[in-house]
Amino acid sequence: MEPAFDDRGLLPAVVQDAVSGAVLMVAWMNGEALRKTRETGLVWFWSRSRKALWQKGETSGNVLQLVELRLDCDADAVLVRARPTGPVCHTGKQACFFRRIDGEEDEGLAAVTAIERLEQTIAARKASTAEQSYTKSLLESPEKMVGKIEEECGELVAELRGDDGDKIVHEAADVMFHMMVGLAAKGVAIRRVWDELDRRSGKSGHVEKAER
Repeated sequence: MEPAFDDRGLLPAVVQDAVSGAVLMVAWMNGEALRKTRETGLVWFWSRSRKALWQKGETSGNVLQLVELRLDCDADAVLVRARPTGPVCHTGKQACFFRRIDGEEDEGLAAVTAIERLEQTIAARKASTAEQSYTKSLLESPEKMVGKIEEECGELVAELRGDDGDKIVHEAADVMFHMMVGLAAKGVAIRRVWDELDRRSGKSGHVEKAER
């Protein structure tokens, strides 16, 4: 299917993080921007104000590495699945959608996934010098943190032997929360986990284990 450009020769391009699924930005593409994106593997747009092509990150270095292009059902919009190499918004935010329609900003949260929001909340607790919190108590006590991860994993296993979906969800959320605290304690970003899962995608489990 060919893109259905508007009467200006443009179509809107929605940029999505190919790993996390977060919506990062919206811009415009013309035929040349689309062609250069496909040929170079880096994302290009058309600037309506400057009336010129521009490569995302050409000044900042925060380029978008193309993973896939998809057209919507009417072929008049394109979804750009890409891997960002740094903050996408010119303000330095991770994504452009950090402001609610009432004007309030979600400082540092932007349009990210629930897991990434949790990661940022845990990071804020880690850096805080305010009153002690449960999260901070785990971060400051490695043995307590590891013990809670073991405990929560055991509780999830117990629920998986049953059929109560609500309890399974509850325990799975507990495991994920405490796992995230463990990652934060060791300075490991959740994106590294997503990247590893993405690397394994489509591979046989036997092949993946053999490559370790």
